[in-house]
Amino acid sequence: MTSFSLLAPAIARDVLDHALALGADFAELFVERKRRSQLSLLSSQIEAISGGLDFGIGVRLCYGHKVLYGYTNLADRNELLRIVSLLAAKDRRDPVVTASAFDFTRLSDRNPVALPLSADKLLEQKIAYLHAMDAAARAESTKVSQFSASALGWEQEVEIFNSEGLQVSDRRHYNRITAQTIALAGGEQSVGYEAPGAMMGWEHAALIDPRELALSSTRQALVKLGAAPCPSGTLPVILESGFGGVIFHEACGHLLETTSVAKKASVFHDKMGQLIASPVVNAVDEGLQGNAWGSINVDDEGMATQHTQLIKNGVLSGFLVDRMGALKTGYARTGSGRRESYRFAPASRMRNTYIEAGHHSLDEMLASVEYGIYAKRMGGGSVQPGTGEFNFNVQEAYLIEGGKVTKPLKSATLIGTGPQVLQEISMVGKDLAISAGMCGSVSGSIPASVGQPQLKVNSILVGGNA
Repeated sequence: MTSFSLLAPAIARDVLDHALALGADFAELFVERKRRSQLSLLSSQIEAISGGLDFGIGVRLCYGHKVLYGYTNLADRNELLRIVSLLAAKDRRDPVVTASAFDFTRLSDRNPVALPLSADKLLEQKIAYLHAMDAAARAESTKVSQFSASALGWEQEVEIFNSEGLQVSDRRHYNRITAQTIALAGGEQSVGYEAPGAMMGWEHAALIDPRELALSSTRQALVKLGAAPCPSGTLPVILESGFGGVIFHEACGHLLETTSVAKKASVFHDKMGQLIASPVVNAVDEGLQGNAWGSINVDDEGMATQHTQLIKNGVLSGFLVDRMGALKTGYARTGSGRRESYRFAPASRMRNTYIEAGHHSLDEMLASVEYGIYAKRMGGGSVQPGTGEFNFNVQEAYLIEGGKVTKPLKSATLIGTGPQVLQEISMVGKDLAISAGMCGSVSGSIPASVGQPQLKVNSILVGGNA
């Protein structure tokens, strides 16, 4: 990986030494430069072209379990020393540790990029791509009343220094393309949406046919027009691979972060080594997949990413642990300290989180259901922190009758708790897929992948309007 410098090491050394001289147990500088570009299309016209550059430095001091955090946009020694003095004003004491000399860590880059934003001269190509999507969506049906699309990219350079001698830098590239279709017929309106993303440059677009992406969004919208009302009650549900993993992410994954575990705000905080799911469930969180949306070379505390087994054969096997989480719980760090930008202190967060592949086919799962729901595409929802109680909309749903998919449904909602759903999974499919999403928590909004193969949930409360 190519090295670069955003802050002179001599300045970083002086600032960290000053923090320790004021009695901090640990001090850290997170230096960030971010470029951003976005093109948006609406009503068959390019609506907006925007971009920008942001730079800043986050300063973190730790006094025991107490975290003090501030930031600035200036890479100036006196400004950084001033921030440290302000942060430590109420907690300063005699020095308790001494700083270590910097040892620069050179990373291997698992996420190669061909067309980075900093060298991007492809504006006309991006505009043509969005117009190709628009034309395909509108040609599919006269019921398409509106189509919107965007191409979003950002390039983030980070450099991290800490009082234990860490010095590491990383460059990250993200690209995401969105397509949203609104269909209208007889006064009824429905929406379809797709938003693939990758840790890549604009070469990501070469992997995605713009016509197929637009048609996927459009067909979602069209299939719901005139769809039958969804039945309600406790029913078996088959969740499709990919974005169906948003339920595990939201209703279970957050409960396995030491952000909640350390406060005993998670129902799983004391369940390590216990059976918390059906024995057919195996789940992981990792940052190692090359160019995956949630992958990282190094976390935002400077630790190399890794593969973390969360659940093995139904047994709770691991938590997601950042530096402060390790200090509070005693569990080893997992390279999961992440943050949106220099404006946020890091916290334990997910990367690529998914249930691993099993052995069943979708046809086998369908054949095992006499009457139930096939949730082909999940939408948004809400989750209660701590308990994992959730309420998720199904973006695209179908009725299962006699082991066969019969008709499309509208207004389907899945209601339950993460711990409950884990126990009700009886069949796990062969075809694992992951999807891109943005995850919000105490350290801001970050790219994270969700995923799973097809799953059969024996029993879950379905809300409908039939």
